[in-house]
Amino acid sequence: MSKTPPLSRRKLLLGGLTAGALGATALLRPGDSGATHSNYFEHLSAALKKAQLSKPTLVIDKTVLEDNIASLRSHIGNRFDYRVVGKSLPSIPLLETVMQGANTQRLMMFHQPFLSQVAKRLPQADVLMGKPMPVDAAANFYRSLATDKGFDPRRQLQWLIDTPARLRQYQMLARQLQVAMRINIELDVGLHRGGVQADADLVTMLTLIEAEPLLTFSGFMGYEPHIAKLPFGKLAARDQAMQIYSDKLTLAQQTLGRDLSQLTLNAGGSPTYRYYKDGQFPHNELAAGSCLVKPSDFDLPILADHRPAAFIATPVLKALNTTELPGLPGLGKLMALWNPNRAKSFFTYGGYWKAKAESPEGLTLNPIFGRSTNQDMYNGSNRMTLQADDWMFLRPTQSEFVFLQFGDIAVYDQGNIVDFWPI
Repeated sequence: MSKTPPLSRRKLLLGGLTAGALGATALLRPGDSGATHSNYFEHLSAALKKAQLSKPTLVIDKTVLEDNIASLRSHIGNRFDYRVVGKSLPSIPLLETVMQGANTQRLMMFHQPFLSQVAKRLPQADVLMGKPMPVDAAANFYRSLATDKGFDPRRQLQWLIDTPARLRQYQMLARQLQVAMRINIELDVGLHRGGVQADADLVTMLTLIEAEPLLTFSGFMGYEPHIAKLPFGKLAARDQAMQIYSDKLTLAQQTLGRDLSQLTLNAGGSPTYRYYKDGQFPHNELAAGSCLVKPSDFDLPILADHRPAAFIATPVLKALNTTELPGLPGLGKLMALWNPNRAKSFFTYGGYWKAKAESPEGLTLNPIFGRSTNQDMYNGSNRMTLQADDWMFLRPTQSEFVFLQFGDIAVYDQGNIVDFWPI
C-alpha cells in the first residue's frame, strides 16, 4: 500500500484548515438585510408627501392608537379606574383623544408648565402629580392659575409628597397662599427611588395633615416598574410590593381611625398594569401611558397586543452609492466588503434621537462616522432604493422626551395626514 508523503499530508492539512477558516468566515459574515419600504410605510410616505411636509416629524397612527386604547380598556375592565400618564403623551389633543377613548378624566402630570396647561385646557380633569415637585413649582402653579377657567385645585389636584420635610414646605405654602391642598403620599414599594419607607415617617405625615385645616389626605401612590425588569420572580415581586402597600394602608387607617379605601390609591405603569388581572390588591386605580403609543422600550411580552403607534419620519438629504469615511481612505470599502449592509450611505435631516431605524429594514448607524443632531449617517445595502427627499422612519425608544422635539404631531389616519396636534 502506498503512503502519502509527509509534505502532501501537510498540504492536505493546511488546505483543510484554510477551507474550514473560509467556511467559518462565511458563516460569521453578515448577510444582506436590506429592503424597501413595506406597504405600510410606502402609504405613510405618500401621506407625508401629499401633506407637503419637509422636516423631521413625529407621526402618530390614530387607528393604532385607538386599538391600543381598546386593548388597555379590555385588560383593566371594571377592576380599576384608569389614570392617563401625561408625560408619555405630552399633547393636549392627544390626551383628549385618550381620555375620550378610555372614558376617564383622570390624569397624572409630572411637570408644572404641563399642569398649568391642563388646568387651562382640560378644566374637567382630575390630576394626580406623578412625582414630588419643588415647593416653588407649586407656588408657580398657583400664581399662574386662571381662576375663571373652571379648574378647582382644591377638588381636582393632588400634590405628591414623599417626606415629612417636603410636607412641611407645602404646609407653609398653603398657609402663605391660604389655599387648600390635597396631599397624596408616595410609598416606596420596592423601586427605592424615594417615597415613604418607615412607618414612623408615615404616621408623622398623616398626623401633620390631619392637624392642618388647609391640608387633606387624598391617598397613596406606589410605583413598581422594577417588577417588569426582573429576570424572574415577577409575580413574587408584585406580591411583595403590594404587601408593603397594604401594610401602609392598614397603618394609615389605624392612625386616622377611618376607612380609606375610597381615596386615590394609585399603582401600576405601562410595563406592569397587566399584572393585576387576577387577585385582590390594595390599590383601586392603575396608571399607564407609553403602552398606548408603544415606543421600543416597551417591547415586552406582556404588551404583545399593543402595537407601535408613533414614528419619527425624517427626509433623506443625501443618498450615496458608497461609504466613505473622512481621514480613513478605503476603510468604508473594506467595511462594505465584509458587511454588504454598509454599501450605501444615507444622511438624514436631523438625528441623534432616542430612536432606532425602522424602515426601510436593514438601516444601521455607521459605527465609525459618529452621531450628529444635524445630519446622521446611516448605512444600507445595495438593495435599498432610498433617494434624496425620500422619507426614512425611526421608532422612538421612549415617548416623553422624544415627542417634545418635533413641534406639532402629524396625525395619520387611513392613508392621510388628517390633523396636527400641538405638543
